[in-house]
Amino acid sequence: MTVELEGKVIKTEDLISRDMNNELTPQEIVAELDKYIIGQKAAKKAVAIALRNRFRRRKLPPELADEISPKNILMIGPTGVGKTEISRRLAKLTSSPFLKIEASRFTEVGYVGRDVESMIRDLVRIAVDMVKQEKVKEIEAKAKANVEEKILDILLPHNRRRDTGSTPEDQKRFQETREKLRRQLRAGLLDERFIEIEVKEKPVPPFEFISTNGFEEIGIQIQEIIPGFLGGRTKKRRVKIKEAREILLEDEEKRLVDMDQVAKLAIERVEQSGIIFLDELDKIAGRESGVGPDVSREGVQRDLLPIIEGTTVSTRFGLVRTDHILFIAAGAFHVTKPSDLIPELQGRFPIRVELTPLNKDDFVRILTETENALIKQYKALLATEGVQIEFTPEAIEEIAAIAEKVNEESENIGARRLHTVMEKVMEDISFEAPNLANKKIVITREYVQKQLSEILKDQDLRKFIL
Repeated sequence: MTVELEGKVIKTEDLISRDMNNELTPQEIVAELDKYIIGQKAAKKAVAIALRNRFRRRKLPPELADEISPKNILMIGPTGVGKTEISRRLAKLTSSPFLKIEASRFTEVGYVGRDVESMIRDLVRIAVDMVKQEKVKEIEAKAKANVEEKILDILLPHNRRRDTGSTPEDQKRFQETREKLRRQLRAGLLDERFIEIEVKEKPVPPFEFISTNGFEEIGIQIQEIIPGFLGGRTKKRRVKIKEAREILLEDEEKRLVDMDQVAKLAIERVEQSGIIFLDELDKIAGRESGVGPDVSREGVQRDLLPIIEGTTVSTRFGLVRTDHILFIAAGAFHVTKPSDLIPELQGRFPIRVELTPLNKDDFVRILTETENALIKQYKALLATEGVQIEFTPEAIEEIAAIAEKVNEESENIGARRLHTVMEKVMEDISFEAPNLANKKIVITREYVQKQLSEILKDQDLRKFIL
């Protein structure tokens, strides 16, 4: 497959290999994941190796590279320990198209054996949006310059007689006036002035398309055809220059971005670096028993199998091969176990890692060490109101201890418990923040205990609130 880039036609394989020397090593991947996820070294190591193997495969001759299948990963562990976050951060590190989907979606009542190919179509749409945004950034300067010229043409129209028969002095004055308007436009001095522009009508279909069981592509394509039938008519609108700039910029970006090239690059990116996170795999684990929900569970497994093994899926942007998409599955497997999956599906997840439950020390680190730590978030939020918040080490330990205790005595939801505990601790301060401007508040262990004492005493209340 070839694409045109910077005026040159090149192979997509060469395009991918350009950045190979800049790719992260497994150690660097783990180090980046450590910034957001505490612990779970085995899982981080597994995904880092799987990711690096994809880069290594691309360096091989095509005939050998096609034979190397991705090493899909099965993460086993309770909720809230970092399974989804590891996958999501991994995709962000590599700018890979990423889709999270629950396997149980395909077992909904009335949709037994629902079209599993829809996950590939969704992934392609995500990739198209990613590539389109990248292309928009590339032509952003040119698009803005074109929009500026269009607005100036409206503010100071070219006069044919002036252009052809005017004196050099007239042309000079015209250019000086135009440059003066340009400076005012760039300074935002003309943003409130009204101008008249032409915009394309966006007709609304008189009926709605409902897409299920694989027919979503048909609905989308029909909706795209309708504007063509209506001729893509334009109408004049009188708007402020500030709004006109946004409307014209959007039209200019559509004109400058080659969507055929975007679609080709997006499909290539999905095939070579796409990641699908298949959550709640344990919900479809189970062998056929002849009656009941087990039948649909095994049916869903068999529907998923060809997608994970490798097949070709038809999308509105073209055919997509799933042979080298990386699938990361996850499940708590409290009631079932991985061996309850059909053997064929088990074989498609050769790498299995068990994620360990989080304890008090982990919670302390999550609250303080990660890049998106909850303590940092609350400090930043309340700083917008002029309130300075400080947490003592003892307060943080108390919050972590309470989260661990509640997880042990009720359902273990991992790090998500910290959100509910922190919200109750900060509830009064968040409510009164507008009246506490320019004040410094220190959160102590005593304050944490005071905020949660009534809830912790009443076990039934604790189940509802924490």
